[in-house]
Amino acid sequence: MTAAHLTVEEKRTANDAVLVLTGEIDLATAGDLRAATDRSMREPPGRVVLDFAGVTFCDSQGLSVLISLNRDVTAAGGRLVLANVGDFMGRLLEITGLRAAFEVADGAN
Repeated sequence: MTAAHLTVEEKRTANDAVLVLTGEIDLATAGDLRAATDRSMREPPGRVVLDFAGVTFCDSQGLSVLISLNRDVTAAGGRLVLANVGDFMGRLLEITGLRAAFEVADGAN
């Protein structure tokens, strides 16, 4: 069995911090996503965009960290946007009733 892995690459624009995610968001990697988002909030952008195009898996711990990040980014005066949410993640948000809790965009822009 291979350990879960998540890479996070930050790209800044004038108003956004775009975090390009690749891999799995679960118990083993949720802390990596939290740490990357915290770093991006040191200079708070208008939006933190999580680009899910490369995400292959997300479990309940991953959903929990997304909820927490949404609360923290909003409290800091920003907006958390989930971009490029594929079929798997889209279904997961619908099934759990969390789709309405997040701003979901088609692309990273």
